[in-house]
This record gives sequence, structure tokens and C-alpha cells, in this order.
Amino acid sequence: MDARQKRHAFFFALIGSFRVMWPVLSGVLATMLVPGFLIGRIEDWGFGDSLYFTFVTGFTIGYGDFTPTHFSSRMLAVVIGFAGIVMTGLIAAVTVEALRATEVEPPEHK
Repeated sequence: MDARQKRHAFFFALIGSFRVMWPVLSGVLATMLVPGFLIGRIEDWGFGDSLYFTFVTGFTIGYGDFTPTHFSSRMLAVVIGFAGIVMTGLIAAVTVEALRATEVEPPEHK
């Protein structure tokens, strides 16, 4: 298999894996977004700031430019952090599985 065929096989395997995992990934994404928007309401942040805070907290555990001040907001931020760790692990697992599927050479016909 040449490099171009491997790239195509990888992307097809990746898309196929995401189609299978989409219900789980969307559930984890919702677990991040709902608390993020609740934090935005509690802290009186705008929509964009809430969305930014959610993804920065979920995928990097925060930069510190937005910090929740209420106890309930902080607990929700912990939920976002754990959901981000799960999301990162799921995306890595799906990508590794697509790479593994790409490396499997089909049997040659005689």
C-alpha cells in the first residue's frame, strides 16, 4: 500500500470510528457545554466567554483568564475538566484505532 492509499484508508477508518463513537462523544460534549453555560449564567459572562471558558477548561484545565468565583461554579468547572479528560482520551483512542486499521495489510490474492 502506498502513502496515498494509507492516507485514504486512515481517513475512512477515522470517519467510520467517529460515526460509531458519535453518541458517546456527543454525550461527553454535552456534559461539557451544559455546565459551561450554567457557569456563564452564574458568573454573568457572555455566551462567547462561557463557550471559551468551557473548552479552555475542558481541554487544557484553564489559562486563568476566566476564573469562577462561586462555589457552585467551581464544582461545575471540575465536571468540565473531567469531561475534557474523557473527551481527549476518546479522541486519542479513535485515532489510534484508525491508525491500527490502516496498518493492517489486506491479504494478497494469488
